[in-house]
Amino acid sequence: MISKVKKIEYSEVAYNELPDNVKQLIDKAKEATKTSYAPYSKFHVGAALETDGSHIVCGSNQENVAYPSGLCAERTAVFACGAQYPKEAVVALAIAAETEGNFLAQPIVPCAACLQVLLETERRGGKAIDFYLYGTEVIYYIKGVGSFLPFSFDM
Repeated sequence: MISKVKKIEYSEVAYNELPDNVKQLIDKAKEATKTSYAPYSKFHVGAALETDGSHIVCGSNQENVAYPSGLCAERTAVFACGAQYPKEAVVALAIAAETEGNFLAQPIVPCAACLQVLLETERRGGKAIDFYLYGTEVIYYIKGVGSFLPFSFDM
């Protein structure tokens, strides 16, 4: 047996260190939490993505009493983007979450279903997506979906 290690590379950044366009994307993700429909979990997630055509598309989680019928903020944004700007690649995505009126101190990461959709979105667009995961104490910057899915596959 050969033992191997895969590493995930990410950066921790402060909001004031970010360029203005990234600050705007994070602010849009934070604003999108206000459009979340989360009466069951009380966990409000907002996502804002930017395309290579400089369009910003926002999404928020939308719950349903039949839990699998809801949709995460990331997929809401990605699918809306695909419908509105089908020829543009997603180049950046910011995610923020709040509960009980307070943004989380630590960032959240997309769920596996969202990551799979984001992987295909990235491959379809031919450009790595820059992820900005917002927390009040730290923001994570991660380049490309592959950092989240080191054993991804394609058909």
